[in-house]
This record gives sequence, structure tokens and C-alpha cells, in this order.
Amino acid sequence: MPGGARISFNSVDSSLSSLKNCQSYINTGMDIATHVALDLVESFNDVEDVNSMESVMLEYAAMDRELNHYMRAVEETVNQIKREKPENIPDLKYLVQEKFTALESKNSDSDLQRNEKYMYFKDQLKEMRKQFCRQSDNDNEAIEQIDEDLAVTQSQMNFICPITQMEMKRPVRNKVCGHTYEEDAILKIIQTRKQQKKKVRCPKIGCSHADVKGSDLVPDEALKRAIDSQKKQSWSRLEKSAGYATATDKICC
Repeated sequence: MPGGARISFNSVDSSLSSLKNCQSYINTGMDIATHVALDLVESFNDVEDVNSMESVMLEYAAMDRELNHYMRAVEETVNQIKREKPENIPDLKYLVQEKFTALESKNSDSDLQRNEKYMYFKDQLKEMRKQFCRQSDNDNEAIEQIDEDLAVTQSQMNFICPITQMEMKRPVRNKVCGHTYEEDAILKIIQTRKQQKKKVRCPKIGCSHADVKGSDLVPDEALKRAIDSQKKQSWSRLEKSAGYATATDKICC
């Protein structure tokens, strides 16, 4: 046929759409695995249990990589055919498989470790262990009340948003500089500056990062859990103090 064979890619587009839906299921699975791992750290479960969740994350990362390679192979094949406009309809399956095999041949373990959700998993796990190991040490050591209060005060300082100067409810971490802010507060600043066509400097005093973007912000689940845990401990101390005061009053009476 002059000008090349006419090929309809409607079925290919439909298949790519289905594959992208599969990718969203993988992302959901990785989110769930991350939450389960954080639950395990929070409840001081065996390290082996936490490590098993890391294995799950790596398996998900491998599936995500394979799916990305296949979709890329399909898209590159379609673009090639549209560009070359061959006289005869080529063997699409063979061309896709050829490109897919070439992409898979370059696989390495470091690819999986660079997966964005896996990197987030590792970062949150590290922060979670840091927060809850510290709390565990404080629970197990016989320290003076004044030292405990000081430790609590220092810990609470990390819970304060540099914008609102209030304890954070939905903390987000900046992937670039590592600082955390209240989600609504930083997003409002970004939106306002965007309308003014200006960049946003990190609100944390002393930080040199001068271009905070919404795409660089990720939920800090570990910090949120630490804040919630601290609140529970504070309420527990208040209840104990109230109980002690009531008992003392009864004795005095």
C-alpha cells in the first residue's frame, strides 16, 4: 500500500492502559508493605519480621521494573512503526519481545534499590527505628524525672513545624534538604509563590535550599507515628499523675 500499511493501535493503547492499572496495584502493594513494616517497628517486633517486609518490597520493585520495561518496549515499537511506516504489517510481538529482552539484559540489583517507593520505605524505616528505639531506651532506663522531661522537650522540638510553630499533624519531608513541615502550610506557601512566579526557600532556619517544590514532598509517616506515640505517653503520664494526686488526697483525708 502506497505510503505504508495502515495500522490501528487502538488495541495496543487499551493494553497499555491495562498495564498502567496493574502498576497502580503494585504501588498500592508497596504502600501497604511499608505501613506493615512501620507497624512492626512500632510494636518492637523481631528484626526478622521487618526484614521479610523488605524482601516483599524488593519483589514489588522487580515487578515494577519488569512492567516498566515491557511498557517502554511497546511504546518504542509503536513509535518506530509510526515513524518508518512500513509497506507490510510487521510482527509486533517479535519486535516488542526483542526490545523488552534488550532492556531486561541490563538489569542489576541497584535498579531495585533506586526504586522510588523502596527508597522511601528504607528512609521511613530508618527514621522509625531512630524514633522508637529512643523511646524504648527511655522506657527501659531508670532516669530521673527531670532528665525524662528534658528528653521529651527535646523530642517535641522535632515535632514543631517551622512555618506554623505548632506541633505537626500531617508532616511531610522535603526529599532535597530533609526538613519537615506541616503539609497544608508548606503547600499554601508554594501555591502563593507560584502565583507570584517566585521560588520557595526552605522555611527551616539555616537551610540553604531555595527551591522547594510540591513534587519533592513526601509524607513522613515515621514522624507522624512518633508524634502520636508521644501524645499517648503524655496522656498516660497525666493519668498516672491524676491517679497519684487522688490517692494522696484520700490518704490525707
